[in-house]
Amino acid sequence: MRKIAYVFAALAATGAGTYFVVYLYRWQWQRAMICGVLLLVVEVLLFGLVTLGRLNRIEERLRDTDRRQRELDARQEDVLTRLREPTAAREETRFRWLDDPADRAYVFVPVLMVAGVLLSALAWVVQKVASATAGPAERRLAGRLAVLAAPDPAAPGDLEDLPPLGGSRGRAARLTAVATVSAALLAALVVGLADLTQTRREKANESAATSVLVQLDLRNTNMSADRGALAAQQIWESCRHSTSVPLRHAALSDLGDGMFAGVVRPALTDHDLMRLRGCLEDAILERAHLTVAAVSDVEPADGSR
Repeated sequence: MRKIAYVFAALAATGAGTYFVVYLYRWQWQRAMICGVLLLVVEVLLFGLVTLGRLNRIEERLRDTDRRQRELDARQEDVLTRLREPTAAREETRFRWLDDPADRAYVFVPVLMVAGVLLSALAWVVQKVASATAGPAERRLAGRLAVLAAPDPAAPGDLEDLPPLGGSRGRAARLTAVATVSAALLAALVVGLADLTQTRREKANESAATSVLVQLDLRNTNMSADRGALAAQQIWESCRHSTSVPLRHAALSDLGDGMFAGVVRPALTDHDLMRLRGCLEDAILERAHLTVAAVSDVEPADGSR
C-alpha cells in the first residue's frame, strides 16, 4: 500500500512539476501558481510518507533490539546457572559420613562432633566470603560466555535477520548514483527554465500593427452580452501591461457572437505575443475567459516606413 502511495505521489509530483514549467514558459502565472502549490502539497505528502516509514523502521529496530537483549539476558542466566551447578552439587554431598547408620560405634564421637561443628562454622564463613567475592566475577564470566551459548531453538535465528554481505556497500552505491542523477536533473531543469523564461532583446517587428482575435467564453449563461463585453474589455486592459513595450492605441472591438478584435501598435514580437497570449488565456474575471483564436501582423502601407 505504501509503495502504491509512493508511485501515485511521484506521478503527481512529476505532472505538477511539468505543467509548472510549461505554464511558466507560457507566462500563465495563475496556473503556474496552482501547479506550484500542488507540487508543494505532494512534496509534503512524500516527506510525511518517508518520515512515517523511517519511524516505523526505527520502531521495528527497537523491538528487535529489545528481543535480542532479552535473549542475551536469558543466555547469560543460563550460563550462570550452569556455572553454579557444581557448587550446588558439592553443597549437597557435604558431610556424607553423617548419613551412615546410627548403630555403628565410634571411639571419639564427641571429639569429632565438636571438631565437626568448628570446621562447619569455619567452612560456612569461608563459603559466605567466597560467595560475596565470587558473585560479580561469575556474572562477568557468564556475560563473556553468553555469546558462545547456543541460541534458543524456539526463537527465530539471528543469522536470518542479518543483512547479506556487501549490502551496505551496494546500498551506498545506489544512493550515490540516485543523488548524482537527481542533482544533474535538477541542474538541467534550473538551467533550462532560466533559459526559457529569460527576457532577451528581440528584433523589432517591422509590421505596422498586430491584430489579435479573441473568443469570449462565459461560464455564467445568465450573464448579459453587455456585461460579457465589459468583462472582456477589463481583461484586455489588464493584459496590455504584460508586454515589454507599452501598447498604445490598442482598443478592443466587439465583432458579435462573443468575438472581439484588438489591433495593437506597435507590432508585437514573438516574445511579447507569447506574454500577451498567456495573460489573456490565464486571466478569469466574472466567470469570463478569453481564448486567442488568431493572430496576424498588419503590413504597413506602401511608403509608410
